[in-house]
Amino acid sequence: MNLVIDFIDDQKKLQEAEIAEVKNLLQFAAEKEGIEENTEVSVTITSNVEIQEINRQYRGKNSPTDVISFAMEEMGEGETEIIGVDQPRVLGDIIISAEKALEQAEEYQHSFARELGFLAVHGLLHLLGYDHETEADEKQMFSRQREILDEFGLER
Repeated sequence: MNLVIDFIDDQKKLQEAEIAEVKNLLQFAAEKEGIEENTEVSVTITSNVEIQEINRQYRGKNSPTDVISFAMEEMGEGETEIIGVDQPRVLGDIIISAEKALEQAEEYQHSFARELGFLAVHGLLHLLGYDHETEADEKQMFSRQREILDEFGLER
């Protein structure tokens, strides 16, 4: 399985090993989810200030959050689907606040790597259509997340 990952660390907060682990985890999750070869995803590591602005602008919530996903395959009202021949599938963007991930790692008393991995998989599952708007959806999404993280070996 080869997921094409465009990884941008705006904050230069992550070590090479942390970036490699997130990429490996996303590759693993993509394989588990049966994502086709050469599918593309973008991961951006940013600050609380930046993610708060994104959260305010796109979700109407003026506070920092841990992860936001923008699915390219999700059609908005009035949008036309563009299907290209021999074009790679582009899932979308995952944006993670490194500061929020660190805060939550301390709060939940697990490693920064575990929290970063949790947020990356959470974002990927959103791009694939998982959600947690209802109790049933939340149970399905969080259970799948836990399965992937545990099988990868990134346990709490």
